[in-house]
Amino acid sequence: MDWVQRMNDAIDDIEANLTGSIDYARLGQLAGCSSYHFQRLFAYMAGVPLSEYIRRRRMSLAAVALQNGGKIIDVAALFGYASPTAFNRAFQSVHGLPPSAVKREGVPVKSFPPISFKITIQGVEAMQYRIETKDAFQIVGVSVPLSKDMEENFSTLPAKWAEVSTNGTLQALLGMMDRQPMGVLGVNFCPNDEPWRYYIAVASSQTPEGWACRTVPAATWAIFSGSGPHFSIQELERQILTQWLPTSGYAYGDAPDLEVYLDPNPENARYEVWIPVVKK
Repeated sequence: MDWVQRMNDAIDDIEANLTGSIDYARLGQLAGCSSYHFQRLFAYMAGVPLSEYIRRRRMSLAAVALQNGGKIIDVAALFGYASPTAFNRAFQSVHGLPPSAVKREGVPVKSFPPISFKITIQGVEAMQYRIETKDAFQIVGVSVPLSKDMEENFSTLPAKWAEVSTNGTLQALLGMMDRQPMGVLGVNFCPNDEPWRYYIAVASSQTPEGWACRTVPAATWAIFSGSGPHFSIQELERQILTQWLPTSGYAYGDAPDLEVYLDPNPENARYEVWIPVVKK
């Protein structure tokens, strides 16, 4: 089964459960990766976070149900909202008007059809990378809890990076860095069966009191280099996941993603993106 078919199988599972519970871990299994990696892949490919896509699909169907005479409280319950207030907020965020307004004839609402994925010809520019197998290594740094909903993390992590960069933490971390990879690290530990955490850290042999320590497991990595403002790393990640990974002959491995900032200058950083991979 190819990669695109796996992604579309996950979309089919979403469609089948829009009036029930959508299991993000199952979506990852259908796509052949973790829940975390599936959400990243989806956001880069679809241009919208998974949670927002699901909200739009549910509210598209909710509008039809209301137009067909459904009661607001019943439609809210059908699409998993415990209270009409929460449903009203979600409905307005998608359609720009309250659910009660839809019952009037001639009121315009939005319809978001199901997504389907396919491979298109793109990627005129070459992507340079290397494959390296690394032993396990320890990281030391600051641990940040992550939400299982990726959309919520988009504001949390930039704020934490800004704090670490200005309160002396970054300089303290650089003083403990004594192992490869030699750079400031952003590390996602997001297994399906454990709380998710993000580490701003360095590779170090030290275990200083008051700092979070964790082991990055041995793995094979596809390593891509880039430079530019900090936000440019997101564009590199998008290219890796949407252009390189689908046709690379590799699949996601069971290890965290790494952002390696060789020069963390926010105006013109030099960085690497490490993606754990296994041969298909």
